[in-house]
Amino acid sequence: MNKEQKITCTNIWKLFGPDEKRIIKGLDKNLSIKEVQEKTGHVVAVKNVSFSIQKGETFVVMGLSGSGKSTLVRCISRLIEPTTGTVKMDDVDVTKMNGRDLLELRRNKMSMVFQHFGLFPHRTVIENIGYGLEVRGTKKDLRLEKSMEVLKMVGLDGWQNNYPRELSGGMQQRVGLARALAVDPEILIFDEPFSALDPLIRREMQDELLKIQEKLQRTMVFITHDFLEAIKMGDHIAIMKDGEISQIGTPEEIVSNPKDQYVKDFCEDVPKYKVLSAGKVMRKECCAETKKQFEKKENCIEDNSKIETLIDQLSDRDQAYPVICSKSGKLLGEIDRSIVMQSMKSKV
Repeated sequence: MNKEQKITCTNIWKLFGPDEKRIIKGLDKNLSIKEVQEKTGHVVAVKNVSFSIQKGETFVVMGLSGSGKSTLVRCISRLIEPTTGTVKMDDVDVTKMNGRDLLELRRNKMSMVFQHFGLFPHRTVIENIGYGLEVRGTKKDLRLEKSMEVLKMVGLDGWQNNYPRELSGGMQQRVGLARALAVDPEILIFDEPFSALDPLIRREMQDELLKIQEKLQRTMVFITHDFLEAIKMGDHIAIMKDGEISQIGTPEEIVSNPKDQYVKDFCEDVPKYKVLSAGKVMRKECCAETKKQFEKKENCIEDNSKIETLIDQLSDRDQAYPVICSKSGKLLGEIDRSIVMQSMKSKV
């Protein structure tokens, strides 16, 4: 059974130039970006992109600088107007919304978190967090209650009366995250939110967001140029190059089966054990002892368990464990220490 689609983008194009609407009508879609610019004087930033995002998932749009990822995601919220194509949220066509409906969408359904925090320096932390609720017209006591709730959720309890200048970069980004969460949005859009942070703080913020997502299950669109961040954060990843999507898939699908050299280059230095699951690396033939364990329902490991989480469990014994289907409970194969150790040595 398919999950509910929250966002659907169909044939999104974005040209930058003085006459983009006219140019797109007669454009030979097979021309390269360079050829379009030479023939028309227009720059193609997004080229015929289509994808769907499931409700409650984190969908990562990943690519190098200039790949079109930020432009594409801004087309979703219409901070940038697509030249052509449609964006639907819950089957409502965002590209046909008037200004008033678009404002309501941004106030009540969607929040954005940017690389640069954009906090108000003259407002305290709690006032910054509650700003979206204030704009919405929420009463002060309710605004304060909700703001305090999300303040604690992002680990800033006790800092509510401080000003942004008194906070570190990581703490300021937590305030930005709390401000986005305070309005209880259905959709959260992150534009390289952690790229300006130090590596340790960045990992800390990634972990914090993953914990929050596990609890809230919001639909998240996350932009990054860092492949390791993409595979850590994303349920699905869209890898962009020259305005087009090279590949869409789960981190495991992309790492185990890159479709072209561009994607393969990103995967090159990723350790297998950080991405692959037991079902991907297991031995399909089971020994008699594994079958006995399965029959007794002992030591069973689900096929979608990540190798990284199994290292401690499997490293202390020579015996194999049964690998079962997470949905049906059927015996699929076995996994042992040698398989795990080999995956730890291997790059994709």
